[in-house]
Amino acid sequence: MKLTAMITGMLTACAVFAGCTSSPKVNTENAKTSLPKIDMSAWSYNAESNVYYQTGLSYAATPADTKYETLGIFVPGEYFDAKDNGNGTYTVTVNKENSVAGFTSETAPMVMPIQTPGYSALEAPSGYQNEAAQYTQNGFIFVYAGARGRDHGAPAGITDFKAAIRYIRYNADILPGNAERYFTYGMSGGGAQSALLGATGDSAEYEPYLKAIGAVEGYSDAIMGSMDWCPITNLNVADAAYEWELGTARTGLDEETKKLSDGLSLSFANYINSIGLKDEDGNILTLTQSEDGLYHAGSYYDYLKKTIEKSLNNFLSDTTFPYNVEAQKAALGTNMMMAGNMPPMGAGMPPMGGKKPEAQDMDGVKRGSAKSGVTLSGTYNTVEDYIAALNNNENWVSYDKSSNTATITSVEAFMRNVKQLQKNVAAFDDLSGTQPENTLFGYNDGSVAHFDATIAELLKGTEKGDEYKASLSRKDSLGYTVDYRMNLYNPMYYLSPAYKGFKTSTPAKYWRIHAGIFQGDTAISTEMDYYLALVNYGSEVKDVEFEDVWGLHHTEAERSGTSTGNFIEWVKACLAQEK
Repeated sequence: MKLTAMITGMLTACAVFAGCTSSPKVNTENAKTSLPKIDMSAWSYNAESNVYYQTGLSYAATPADTKYETLGIFVPGEYFDAKDNGNGTYTVTVNKENSVAGFTSETAPMVMPIQTPGYSALEAPSGYQNEAAQYTQNGFIFVYAGARGRDHGAPAGITDFKAAIRYIRYNADILPGNAERYFTYGMSGGGAQSALLGATGDSAEYEPYLKAIGAVEGYSDAIMGSMDWCPITNLNVADAAYEWELGTARTGLDEETKKLSDGLSLSFANYINSIGLKDEDGNILTLTQSEDGLYHAGSYYDYLKKTIEKSLNNFLSDTTFPYNVEAQKAALGTNMMMAGNMPPMGAGMPPMGGKKPEAQDMDGVKRGSAKSGVTLSGTYNTVEDYIAALNNNENWVSYDKSSNTATITSVEAFMRNVKQLQKNVAAFDDLSGTQPENTLFGYNDGSVAHFDATIAELLKGTEKGDEYKASLSRKDSLGYTVDYRMNLYNPMYYLSPAYKGFKTSTPAKYWRIHAGIFQGDTAISTEMDYYLALVNYGSEVKDVEFEDVWGLHHTEAERSGTSTGNFIEWVKACLAQEK
C-alpha cells in the first residue's frame, strides 16, 4: 500500500484541512489523575519564529526520573490571542479563525520526535527548541517529550511517551490542535520506538507500568501515524534474522561460533514458517531448505530478493550519471542538518564513500569493524561503470540497458558484496552482554540482561547457557520477566496473528518505514516483516509506505529531498485522506 495523494501537489491539497471540523474524542470527565491542567497564563514566546511554548510540564504524577519525564509544547503564534503579562510570560486564548499552511487551531496535527538512538534516554527540553519552527511554520503543533532510556530498562521509554500522549489529550479541551492527529517520528532505536508507539496503542499490557509512574488514566495513547527510519526492532528474532541474512557473509568462524550462527539461522527459518507471513497479495511466504542446509530458498527468500532488486532499480531510475558517491553522502549530511534532524551529540554519521569505518550505532556504541565486499567511491560515469564496480569481486548483478533495470543472482551475493556486516554472533543479545539491547532489558540498576530464548536453548548445558537462562527467569520491580517485556517491545506481537497480542491494541492508521539497505545494524527482514504484517492487518491500517534505499546505510534514508521535508509532506498527505 502507498499513499494515493503523496508529496506532489500537496500544498494545494492542504485547503481541505481548513474545512475539517473533527475534534478530539476526549472527555475531561473520564480523566483520573492528580496532575494539573496546563496553565494558560504561563506561556513563553519566541518572536523570531512566532511560536508560543511551555516546557517542564510533568506528564507523570509519580515520576521515576524527573530529569526526563516532562514535556514541552510549541504552538504556532497564529493559534493564540495573547496578552503580555509583563514578566516574560503571556496569557493566551485559542484563536479559531486564523490558519497556517491550511490548518487551523481545530485541525492542526501534533508531531512528536522520538530521538532515542540506541534506545537512549531523551532529556526533556528546558527552553525553546529550534527544531520546532520547521513544524510550526507548516501549521503543526510540536510536542517534545523527554523519556527514560535503556539504562532504565524496558519498557520505560515507550511507557513515558505513552504517558506524554495521554497528558496532551487530557489538555485537549484547552489546547489548540486535534489531539487525534498524533504523529511520531524517529530513527534507529528511535525508529523502533516510533514503530512501537504505532503498534501498541492502548495495549492493556502497558497499564502496570503506566500506573507506576502516575500516567493520566481514561485517555487513549494510540497515534495516527508512525514514521520509522532504520528501526532496530523485532528483538525476539533479531539475532536469528541477522545470521540468516548476514551470517552468509561471515568467514573464519571457529567451530563453536559457526554452530551458533547456523543454529540461529535455522531458527529464523522455523520462525518464518510458523507465523504465516503474507505478501501484499495474501500469499503465505515460507522458506525451504537450500543446498547450504540453512533455508535460503522459498517464497520468503524470493520476496526478499525482489525487495533488494527493487531498491537497486529505484536507485538506477532516480540517479543521473555521472554519479559521485561522496557527493551523495555529503548531500545527505547537509540535508539532515538543514532539516534539523541531526542526531544528538555523540551520534554517528553515515559512512562516507568506500571507507569501512569503525561500526557504531547512532549513539556511538561501538559494534566492531564494519566489513563489506566491494568499495564504492569516487565518480561513475555510466550505469555500466557502477554495475562493474558492484561486480568487482564476483559477477552477481546483471543489467539490461534497454529497460535500465538490474537483477541479482542471490540474496547471499548481496550480503557478501554490499551489505555492511558489522556485528558479531550474536548481534543484539551479545554473549558478553555489551550491546545496547542488553542494557535495554536490564533492571534500572545499571545491570545488563540476556533476552534471546533461542540462544539460551542453543547454548543449553554450557556455562553461558546457564547465564542466559538465569537472565530469562529474573523479574523486574513489577514482577515481570523478560518474555513479557519483550512482547511490549515487539511490534509483531501486536500486528501478526501468530501472536497472542494480535488485535489487542489500536494500531496507527498510517505508516512510513524507510531504511538504508546497505546498513549492517539490522537485517532487512526487520522492517520488511512488520511492513508485511501491516499490509495484511486489516482495515484499521489505512496506508503503509515502505522503502529500502539503495546506497545508504544507517541514516534517515530518503530517495530524494530531506527527511524532515518528506515527513512533513507525508503527514499532510495522510490528513488529506481523513474526512
